[in-house]
Amino acid sequence: MGETASLTREEIAARLSGPPEERAAFLLRLAEEGVADAQALFGQLLLDGNGVARDERAAFHWFERAARQHHAMALNMVGRCYDLGWGVAVDKARAAECFRVAAARGLPEAQYNYATALALGVGVAEDKPAALALFEQAAAAGYAKAINHVGSFAEDGWVAPRDMAKAADCYARAAGGGDFRGCFNHARMLAEAGDLEEALAWLRRAGELGNERFVAKALAWLAASDVPGFATRGVAALKEGAGC
Repeated sequence: MGETASLTREEIAARLSGPPEERAAFLLRLAEEGVADAQALFGQLLLDGNGVARDERAAFHWFERAARQHHAMALNMVGRCYDLGWGVAVDKARAAECFRVAAARGLPEAQYNYATALALGVGVAEDKPAALALFEQAAAAGYAKAINHVGSFAEDGWVAPRDMAKAADCYARAAGGGDFRGCFNHARMLAEAGDLEEALAWLRRAGELGNERFVAKALAWLAASDVPGFATRGVAALKEGAGC
Protein backbone atom coordinates (compact mmCIF):
# COMPACT_ATOMS: atom_id res chain seq x y z
CA MET A 1 0.00 0.00 0.00
CA GLY A 2 1.20 3.56 -0.65
CA GLU A 3 2.01 6.04 2.06
CA THR A 4 -1.21 7.95 1.36
CA ALA A 5 -3.38 4.92 2.15
CA SER A 6 -3.57 5.86 5.84
CA LEU A 7 -4.94 9.34 5.15
CA THR A 8 -8.54 10.05 6.13
CA ARG A 9 -11.08 11.41 3.63
CA GLU A 10 -10.83 14.78 5.39
CA GLU A 11 -7.05 14.83 5.05
CA ILE A 12 -7.26 13.94 1.36
CA ALA A 13 -9.87 16.67 0.78
CA ALA A 14 -7.61 19.18 2.55
CA ARG A 15 -4.66 18.26 0.33
CA LEU A 16 -6.78 18.59 -2.80
CA SER A 17 -8.09 22.02 -1.76
CA GLY A 18 -4.60 23.46 -1.22
CA PRO A 19 -2.54 25.67 -3.56
CA PRO A 20 -2.22 24.38 -7.16
CA GLU A 21 1.40 23.27 -6.78
CA GLU A 22 0.69 21.33 -3.59
CA ARG A 23 -2.44 19.76 -5.09
CA ALA A 24 -0.45 18.67 -8.16
CA ALA A 25 2.32 17.16 -6.03
CA PHE A 26 -0.21 15.23 -3.95
CA LEU A 27 -2.04 13.93 -7.02
CA LEU A 28 1.28 12.82 -8.51
CA ARG A 29 1.99 10.76 -5.37
CA LEU A 30 -1.43 9.12 -5.63
CA ALA A 31 -1.00 8.57 -9.38
CA GLU A 32 2.35 6.87 -8.86
CA GLU A 33 0.69 4.60 -6.29
CA GLY A 34 -1.72 3.48 -9.01
CA VAL A 35 -4.89 5.41 -8.12
CA ALA A 36 -6.76 5.73 -11.42
CA ASP A 37 -8.75 8.84 -10.43
CA ALA A 38 -5.51 10.58 -9.49
CA GLN A 39 -3.83 9.52 -12.73
CA ALA A 40 -6.70 11.00 -14.74
CA LEU A 41 -6.74 14.21 -12.68
CA PHE A 42 -2.98 14.64 -12.82
CA GLY A 43 -3.10 14.14 -16.58
CA GLN A 44 -5.61 16.98 -16.80
CA LEU A 45 -3.36 19.22 -14.68
CA LEU A 46 -0.48 18.50 -17.05
CA LEU A 47 -2.67 19.23 -20.06
CA ASP A 48 -3.82 22.55 -18.58
CA GLY A 49 -0.51 23.54 -16.98
CA ASN A 50 -2.34 23.91 -13.66
CA GLY A 51 0.09 23.76 -10.74
CA VAL A 52 2.64 22.00 -12.91
CA ALA A 53 4.44 22.75 -16.19
CA ARG A 54 2.25 22.03 -19.21
CA ASP A 55 3.32 18.73 -20.79
CA GLU A 56 0.97 17.16 -23.32
CA ARG A 57 3.07 14.01 -23.78
CA ALA A 58 3.15 13.33 -20.04
CA ALA A 59 -0.59 14.05 -19.82
CA PHE A 60 -1.25 11.44 -22.51
CA HIS A 61 0.90 8.96 -20.57
CA TRP A 62 -1.15 9.38 -17.39
CA PHE A 63 -4.47 9.25 -19.23
CA GLU A 64 -3.34 5.97 -20.81
CA ARG A 65 -2.36 4.51 -17.44
CA ALA A 66 -5.75 5.35 -15.95
CA ALA A 67 -7.57 4.09 -19.05
CA ARG A 68 -5.88 0.71 -18.66
CA GLN A 69 -7.65 0.53 -15.30
CA HIS A 70 -10.99 1.03 -17.11
CA HIS A 71 -11.32 4.68 -16.07
CA ALA A 72 -13.94 5.98 -18.52
CA MET A 73 -13.04 9.68 -18.36
CA ALA A 74 -9.36 8.89 -18.84
CA LEU A 75 -10.22 6.79 -21.89
CA ASN A 76 -12.27 9.69 -23.23
CA MET A 77 -9.23 11.93 -22.72
CA VAL A 78 -6.99 9.46 -24.55
CA GLY A 79 -9.47 9.87 -27.40
CA ARG A 80 -9.23 13.65 -27.14
CA CYS A 81 -5.45 13.42 -27.32
CA TYR A 82 -5.62 11.30 -30.49
CA ASP A 83 -8.29 13.60 -31.90
CA LEU A 84 -6.35 16.83 -31.37
CA GLY A 85 -2.74 15.66 -31.32
CA TRP A 86 -2.11 16.38 -27.65
CA GLY A 87 1.14 14.56 -26.89
CA VAL A 88 0.61 11.99 -29.62
CA ALA A 89 0.15 11.93 -33.39
CA VAL A 90 -3.38 12.64 -34.61
CA ASP A 91 -5.31 9.44 -35.25
CA LYS A 92 -9.01 10.08 -35.79
CA ALA A 93 -9.92 6.39 -36.01
CA ARG A 94 -8.28 5.59 -32.66
CA ALA A 95 -9.92 8.66 -31.16
CA ALA A 96 -13.34 7.50 -32.31
CA GLU A 97 -12.75 4.02 -30.90
CA CYS A 98 -11.79 5.45 -27.51
CA PHE A 99 -14.91 7.59 -27.53
CA ARG A 100 -17.04 4.60 -28.53
CA VAL A 101 -15.84 2.42 -25.65
CA ALA A 102 -16.12 5.19 -23.06
CA ALA A 103 -19.58 6.11 -24.40
CA ALA A 104 -20.71 2.50 -24.00
CA ARG A 105 -19.76 2.81 -20.33
CA GLY A 106 -22.27 5.65 -19.98
CA LEU A 107 -19.94 8.67 -19.89
CA PRO A 108 -21.87 11.70 -21.26
CA GLU A 109 -18.71 13.47 -22.45
CA ALA A 110 -17.71 10.41 -24.47
CA GLN A 111 -21.24 9.98 -25.80
CA TYR A 112 -21.04 13.57 -27.02
CA ASN A 113 -17.60 13.08 -28.57
CA TYR A 114 -18.50 9.83 -30.30
CA ALA A 115 -21.78 11.32 -31.51
CA THR A 116 -19.83 14.25 -33.00
CA ALA A 117 -17.53 11.81 -34.83
CA LEU A 118 -20.55 9.90 -36.16
CA ALA A 119 -22.35 13.06 -37.22
CA LEU A 120 -19.34 14.31 -39.19
CA GLY A 121 -17.97 10.94 -40.33
CA VAL A 122 -14.58 11.64 -38.74
CA GLY A 123 -12.61 8.49 -37.89
CA VAL A 124 -15.75 6.42 -38.37
CA ALA A 125 -18.47 6.06 -41.01
CA GLU A 126 -21.03 8.87 -40.91
CA ASP A 127 -24.24 7.83 -39.16
CA LYS A 128 -26.46 10.74 -38.19
CA PRO A 129 -29.29 8.66 -36.66
CA ALA A 130 -26.79 6.93 -34.36
CA ALA A 131 -25.23 10.30 -33.59
CA LEU A 132 -28.59 11.76 -32.59
CA ALA A 133 -29.33 8.78 -30.34
CA LEU A 134 -26.06 9.35 -28.50
CA PHE A 135 -26.57 13.10 -28.25
CA GLU A 136 -29.99 12.38 -26.72
CA GLN A 137 -28.44 9.98 -24.18
CA ALA A 138 -25.91 12.60 -23.11
CA ALA A 139 -28.63 15.27 -23.09
CA ALA A 140 -30.78 13.11 -20.81
CA ALA A 141 -27.87 13.18 -18.34
CA GLY A 142 -27.94 16.99 -18.46
CA TYR A 143 -24.85 17.48 -20.64
CA ALA A 144 -25.42 20.97 -22.03
CA LYS A 145 -23.28 20.59 -25.17
CA ALA A 146 -25.32 17.55 -26.19
CA ILE A 147 -28.60 19.34 -25.51
CA ASN A 148 -27.50 22.08 -27.92
CA HIS A 149 -26.73 19.48 -30.60
CA VAL A 150 -30.12 17.84 -30.18
CA GLY A 151 -31.50 21.30 -30.86
CA SER A 152 -29.39 21.61 -34.00
CA PHE A 153 -30.69 18.27 -35.29
CA ALA A 154 -34.26 19.44 -34.66
CA GLU A 155 -33.66 22.81 -36.33
CA ASP A 156 -31.94 21.39 -39.41
CA GLY A 157 -34.07 18.26 -39.80
CA TRP A 158 -31.07 15.96 -40.23
CA VAL A 159 -32.82 12.81 -38.99
CA ALA A 160 -36.48 13.69 -38.38
CA PRO A 161 -38.67 16.50 -39.78
CA ARG A 162 -37.72 19.98 -38.57
CA ASP A 163 -39.14 20.88 -35.18
CA MET A 164 -38.43 24.51 -34.34
CA ALA A 165 -40.25 24.38 -31.00
CA LYS A 166 -38.02 21.51 -29.89
CA ALA A 167 -34.95 23.34 -31.19
CA ALA A 168 -35.85 26.48 -29.24
CA ASP A 169 -36.43 24.47 -26.06
CA CYS A 170 -33.12 22.64 -26.41
CA TYR A 171 -31.20 25.85 -27.05
CA ALA A 172 -32.76 27.49 -23.99
CA ARG A 173 -31.82 24.52 -21.80
CA ALA A 174 -28.31 24.34 -23.24
CA ALA A 175 -27.85 28.05 -22.61
CA GLY A 176 -29.08 27.66 -19.05
CA GLY A 177 -26.56 24.84 -18.62
CA GLY A 178 -23.67 27.09 -19.60
CA ASP A 179 -22.95 25.98 -23.18
CA PHE A 180 -21.74 28.99 -25.16
CA ARG A 181 -23.08 27.66 -28.45
CA GLY A 182 -26.40 27.09 -26.73
CA CYS A 183 -26.31 30.70 -25.52
CA PHE A 184 -25.73 31.91 -29.07
CA ASN A 185 -28.43 29.71 -30.59
CA HIS A 186 -30.89 30.72 -27.87
CA ALA A 187 -30.11 34.35 -28.67
CA ARG A 188 -30.80 33.72 -32.37
CA MET A 189 -34.18 32.23 -31.61
CA LEU A 190 -35.10 35.06 -29.23
CA ALA A 191 -34.12 37.71 -31.76
CA GLU A 192 -36.15 36.05 -34.50
CA ALA A 193 -39.12 35.96 -32.11
CA GLY A 194 -38.76 39.71 -31.53
CA ASP A 195 -37.22 39.61 -28.03
CA LEU A 196 -34.09 41.56 -28.88
CA GLU A 197 -33.13 42.71 -25.37
CA GLU A 198 -33.18 39.17 -23.98
CA ALA A 199 -31.26 37.99 -27.03
CA LEU A 200 -28.53 40.55 -26.40
CA ALA A 201 -28.17 39.37 -22.81
CA TRP A 202 -27.55 35.82 -23.99
CA LEU A 203 -25.08 37.04 -26.60
CA ARG A 204 -23.08 38.71 -23.84
CA ARG A 205 -23.10 35.41 -21.99
CA ALA A 206 -21.97 33.58 -25.13
CA GLY A 207 -19.08 36.02 -25.40
CA GLU A 208 -18.11 35.46 -21.77
CA LEU A 209 -18.05 31.68 -22.15
CA GLY A 210 -16.89 31.21 -25.74
CA ASN A 211 -13.39 30.76 -27.09
CA GLU A 212 -11.73 33.09 -29.62
CA ARG A 213 -12.52 30.90 -32.62
CA PHE A 214 -16.21 30.73 -31.72
CA VAL A 215 -16.42 34.48 -31.09
CA ALA A 216 -14.86 35.24 -34.48
CA LYS A 217 -17.35 33.00 -36.31
CA ALA A 218 -20.29 34.33 -34.31
CA LEU A 219 -19.33 37.93 -35.06
CA ALA A 220 -19.25 37.18 -38.78
CA TRP A 221 -22.70 35.54 -38.60
CA LEU A 222 -24.17 38.43 -36.63
CA ALA A 223 -22.79 41.01 -39.06
CA ALA A 224 -24.81 39.38 -41.84
CA SER A 225 -28.06 39.05 -39.86
CA ASP A 226 -31.16 40.62 -41.38
CA VAL A 227 -33.08 40.75 -38.07
CA PRO A 228 -33.67 44.46 -37.39
CA GLY A 229 -31.09 45.78 -34.93
CA PHE A 230 -29.53 42.37 -34.35
CA ALA A 231 -26.45 42.90 -36.50
CA THR A 232 -25.06 46.07 -34.96
CA ARG A 233 -26.32 45.61 -31.41
CA GLY A 234 -25.59 41.88 -31.44
CA VAL A 235 -21.99 42.43 -32.51
CA ALA A 236 -21.57 44.99 -29.74
CA ALA A 237 -23.12 42.68 -27.12
CA LEU A 238 -20.98 39.70 -28.10
CA LYS A 239 -17.82 41.82 -28.07
CA GLU A 240 -18.76 43.23 -24.68
CA GLY A 241 -19.14 39.74 -23.26
CA ALA A 242 -15.85 38.61 -24.79
CA GLY A 243 -14.04 41.71 -23.51
CA CYS A 244 -12.95 42.86 -26.94
